[in-house]
Amino acid sequence: MAAFSASGSASISCSTSSSYPSCVDVFDRCSLIPLFLTSVRGSHSVHHHRSAINSSFFYSASSSSSSVRSSLRLTRPTTRLSDLRISLVFDGQPARHTIARPKSRIPGGISGKCFRRIITAVARAEPDRIDDSAQIKDEANKGNDLPVNEDSVTESERKASQLKKRIFFGLGIGLSAGGIVLAGGWIFTGALAAAVFVGSREFFELVRSLGIAAGMTPPPRYVSRACSIIYALMPLFTLYFGHIDVSVASAAFVVAIALLLQRGSPRFAQLSSAMFGLFYCGYLPCFWVKLRCGLAVPALNTKVAAAWPALLGGQTQWTVGLVATLISISSIIAADTYAFVGGKAFGRTPLTNISPKKTWEGALTGLGGCIVTAVLLSKILSWPGSVLSAVAFGFLNFIGSLLGDLVESVIKRDAGVKDSGSLIPGHGGILDRVDSYVFTGALAYTFVKTFLPLYGV
Repeated sequence: MAAFSASGSASISCSTSSSYPSCVDVFDRCSLIPLFLTSVRGSHSVHHHRSAINSSFFYSASSSSSSVRSSLRLTRPTTRLSDLRISLVFDGQPARHTIARPKSRIPGGISGKCFRRIITAVARAEPDRIDDSAQIKDEANKGNDLPVNEDSVTESERKASQLKKRIFFGLGIGLSAGGIVLAGGWIFTGALAAAVFVGSREFFELVRSLGIAAGMTPPPRYVSRACSIIYALMPLFTLYFGHIDVSVASAAFVVAIALLLQRGSPRFAQLSSAMFGLFYCGYLPCFWVKLRCGLAVPALNTKVAAAWPALLGGQTQWTVGLVATLISISSIIAADTYAFVGGKAFGRTPLTNISPKKTWEGALTGLGGCIVTAVLLSKILSWPGSVLSAVAFGFLNFIGSLLGDLVESVIKRDAGVKDSGSLIPGHGGILDRVDSYVFTGALAYTFVKTFLPLYGV
């Protein structure tokens, strides 16, 4: 038996194949309270064929005040219950009854759980609450609350776990990098060469990805491995010879020979990607060697140097190169941090289509944080000598970090990936962590070497 309660006269049409909220809206407007769906499910088993079936059923339900006579029409154009269309015509006064919720799975692929959500919502649409549509819709969605809450908890736990990993590995990388920078010399250069090798491997994997390889021919794997080794040797050659031009010329010659002697027909796309990798992964990182190890002039005014333990190198350890490297790295970290916080808090205006999440508000906040950090460290380390030079140094560091970030975003966007790799948990690959440093070393070294008299001492 199927009994329904209605207020006044109404004629409605409801399709189970449509979205459930729309069904709820229809019942809300008509003040309908479905009581049983047993005969509706039973009619499916009786009338099971492909032709359209029209059936009319008349039922009566008694209440304390009146009787309700309802006409229920089933129109079934297909064999699936999910396509079932129900037309209801009611005439009578509202009556309140209890609801029998189906617990078994209904034929046609619609579970009793889905029907239960609709019935529960409609049953609570009492006449004195019909106008409160917002509250009714909230109740209509109560059936979805548990899965949504579970998904929300899972997502929150995943984000919290990822944040812990980022903080843990970030602190580890920061402390390790600080010790390597203080050590300088071959330790610094060797660590940089290792980072260049891993970054080069990630770069060529991006080049070989479907997003980029679909429009060009990537270098063969053995050529890309050879190029990665060549790029990693460039910082070592720079420290040994004292000049970047020797390492760049030698590397370019070897890379070109490797590409021309490969099996098959060499392509210009292979040469261009390898040469860009030479510039991006090999040439630009060499400026950090020049900045840290090449500017060996003592930082005479630095007070920290006077108190530095002799076991760790004494006062001679503190050179212009060390101070400039520390300020530059600290400024980049400050720029990234302030840009992230400022973008989250005030970000409204997109900066560029290359990276939709970057905003002008975040960029300006990052610029301010970078300059303030550079000025504060210049006061602590007594380098460079003037505030104007410190402001210019901080500005160049920010420009270099932003440029490197956007260039890597272009590569990853064309490659169709979010991260360049998965080497560092919570951070991605090496390129994801050092993209802001790629161009900054060249700008910082050029500024100190060219525009600061006596290297800013």
